[in-house]
Amino acid sequence: MGRYLIRRLVQAIPVLLGATFLIFCLVFALPGDPIQMLAGEKRADPNIAAILREQYHLNDPLYQQYLHYMGGVLTGDFGETYTGRAVADIMSERFPVTVQLALIAFAVEAVIGVAAGVSAALGRGKFLDNIVLISTLLLVSVPVFVLGSIAQLTLGVQWDLLPISYDENDPMSLLLPGIVLAAASMAYITRLTRTSMMETLRADYVRTAIAKGLSRRRVIVRHALRNALIPIVTFLGADLGALMGGAIITERLFNIPGVGGQLAQSVYLREQPVVIGIVTCLILIYIAANLIVDLLYAVLDPRIRYA
Repeated sequence: MGRYLIRRLVQAIPVLLGATFLIFCLVFALPGDPIQMLAGEKRADPNIAAILREQYHLNDPLYQQYLHYMGGVLTGDFGETYTGRAVADIMSERFPVTVQLALIAFAVEAVIGVAAGVSAALGRGKFLDNIVLISTLLLVSVPVFVLGSIAQLTLGVQWDLLPISYDENDPMSLLLPGIVLAAASMAYITRLTRTSMMETLRADYVRTAIAKGLSRRRVIVRHALRNALIPIVTFLGADLGALMGGAIITERLFNIPGVGGQLAQSVYLREQPVVIGIVTCLILIYIAANLIVDLLYAVLDPRIRYA
């Protein structure tokens, strides 16, 4: 296990370098001058613009800019914006809010999605199974901004059950956007659980467990569900990073000052250091989540061993 862990960590290095360099190239390939963006509609002063370009290494070749940036990242320095604010300070303000939102969405999709999928698989072809299939299809089909607006109108305004806007002093204000953010992923988890569970229930070892006279609950939980969770855990691990990086519409809709809104704003303002810093952190989260998922395989299925 130790060798496998070290090997995976070493393999993560080229992934991190390749992904950050690709994002670096894409961000700096965007049209427009980031220094001119600071001046707005007015023309930037040539002397000040030249000083800023020299200060932020904008006159250097792209590979030199990337090496300079990665050298700072290795020491914990993500650089600063063109207005002089440290990128690390921006991320320290934005990431905790997005992490809370993503964890709520993750818990909602994992608990409700798995429970609904198992229930549908056990009652295949019955009323509950049909309801699950129709509702998940509806959740996948409806856009996030439409679903969020409906949730705000019904649950927030008409029924007054949950806050419709973010309030840093009210933890419940993240529950409704968390549900909206998790809706599509929850539908996929439900369908994936249903399919995986039905395949597992037809396996020989499950039939053997039933033939031995084990209780239905023990057969489902200890034998069928445990093995059916392997593809579900894979999806959940990859989806955790997607929840954090793909919450732009949800954060805008519920006025949440998170990473998604900051990322969209920074792309528009051509704030390359902010965009690259946020994306670098998201890549690290993806790598860590995938590593945890791989290690969980051996826990879920004893037949899986890492040399």
